[in-house]
Amino acid sequence: MNYWLFKSEPSTWSWQDQVAKGDAGEEWDGVRNYQARNFMRQMAVGDRGFFYHSQKEKAVVGTVEVISEAHPDSSTDDPRWECVDIKAVQAAKTPVTLDRIKQEPALSEMALVKSARLSVQPVTEAEWRLVCEMAGLAP
Repeated sequence: MNYWLFKSEPSTWSWQDQVAKGDAGEEWDGVRNYQARNFMRQMAVGDRGFFYHSQKEKAVVGTVEVISEAHPDSSTDDPRWECVDIKAVQAAKTPVTLDRIKQEPALSEMALVKSARLSVQPVTEAEWRLVCEMAGLAP
């Protein structure tokens, strides 16, 4: 299993929107960055990810599961763009802010710290376990 982080502006697509989709989940569409698209192409059904609210909140607010592998993004006719489908798994008991992540030496190499603007990014297993612990989530 691999681990990921999915960033969204809550005013566009929030954790509550994701939860409302239930087990059917939702496409992680609209990504127009080649590196983020390529990360989605690497994802497998069952992979887990953090759901991260960007903009003002800047925090991990829950976990999601990849429920379909990369497929054409339905929000465009351009065949270059693909996406995966994800479903909500668990809300963070304590949202983990970017500031808290930056204060944790063991997370200093996390993609969220190094490539803050990338909307889809990998997370190592060690990072996954530590952020889950900080959020009060079962890894």
